[in-house]
Amino acid sequence: MPEARAQAVLAAIIKEHLVTGEPVGSRTISDRFAHAAGWSSATIRNVMSELEDAGLVEQPHTSAGRVPTDKGYRFYVDHMLGDARLSKADLAAINSLLNTAGGETSAPDRLMEKTSHLLSALSKNVGVVVSPSLADNVLNHIEFMRLADSRVLVVLVSASNIVYNKIILVDGDLSQEELERTARYLNTEFGGKSLAAIRAEIVEMMREEKALYDRLLRNAILLCERSLEGEESTTGEIYVDGASNILTKPDFVDLERMHELFRAFEEKSKLVKILNECISRDHLFSSDVQVLIGRENAAPFLQNCAIITAPYRIGVEGATGTLGVVGPMRMEYGRVVAVVNYMARLIERMLREEPASN
Repeated sequence: MPEARAQAVLAAIIKEHLVTGEPVGSRTISDRFAHAAGWSSATIRNVMSELEDAGLVEQPHTSAGRVPTDKGYRFYVDHMLGDARLSKADLAAINSLLNTAGGETSAPDRLMEKTSHLLSALSKNVGVVVSPSLADNVLNHIEFMRLADSRVLVVLVSASNIVYNKIILVDGDLSQEELERTARYLNTEFGGKSLAAIRAEIVEMMREEKALYDRLLRNAILLCERSLEGEESTTGEIYVDGASNILTKPDFVDLERMHELFRAFEEKSKLVKILNECISRDHLFSSDVQVLIGRENAAPFLQNCAIITAPYRIGVEGATGTLGVVGPMRMEYGRVVAVVNYMARLIERMLREEPASN
C-alpha cells in the first residue's frame, strides 16, 4: 500500500495522462503541487521512482515521463476512486438521448439497441448489451403454428415482452387444433416459470407412467422438448455500438491486437465468453459492477483494454443480461462505472415498465 504522498502522485499522473495520453514528467507533477509544503522537485522524482519500483507506473522511454500500468489503474480503482456517482450532465445526456428515441425504446430489442448506443456515446468507447437467453427467460405466453413439412412455428413471449421465434420439426401429424390445446395447457401450467425450470418439470413428468397415456401431455412434452432443444447453452442477442471508436484511440498502436478486438466484436460467441469471464471474476467495484483491467483479461488482445460490466435482472428471480463498456486502460473509470451502473438499473426499470427515478 503506497503512502499518502505516493497515492497523491499516482492520482495526479493518472489524471494528467487521461487528458493528454502522453507520459507525465516530474515537472508537470511539480507544477501541480507547487504551492504545497514539502513537495520539492527532488521529492516528486523520488516518489515517481518508488511508484515505478512498485509496478504502478512505467517509463516507456528513457527520456520520457511515466504512464500508469494496469496494476496502477487497479490500485486507483480499488482504493482511490471513491463512490462512483452519475453527474448531472451525464444524467441529462441519457434523458435527452432516450427522449429523442420517443416511444421506440418501449420494445425490448429497441431498448437494448439504444442502451448500447448510449454506453458508447457517453464513454466514447464500445458499448455492449447482451439480452437474456431464451432458456433463462420467464415465460409469459407461448403459441404454436402449423407449417408445411412437419414444421411448427413456436412463438414465445417472455415476461419482459421479448419475443422469440423458432421453427421446430415434429414427428407425426399434429393438427392446428391440437397445437392450440397444447399451448393453452402450457400457458396455464407453466406461465411465470423459466424455460429451464419448465424443462426440468417436463423431464420429471416423463418419468411418470401417466405421461405415456395422456395425448395432451405427450404433445406438450414433444413440443416443449423440441422448442427447448439447445436453448440452455444459447445466449441472447448481442448489441454492439461504437466499435469504430477504437480507431480513434492512440492507445491501440498494435494493429494485430486491434484487428483481433474487431473480430471479437463481430463473433457473438467470443464476445459472450469474454463478458462471462468478466462476470465471474472477483473485481467488484460498486453494486454488481465489475472492472477488469489490462492483463486481468485472459485474451491477449484485451491486455491493453479495460472492460466495465454490470448484469441487469428482469424480476427478482428472472433472467439476467449483461451490459458494459470496452475501451483502452486510459479510461475515465469513475464516470464509466457510474454510467454502466445507472444504465443497468435503468434497463431493469424500463423492462418492468416502471418510471425511472433520478
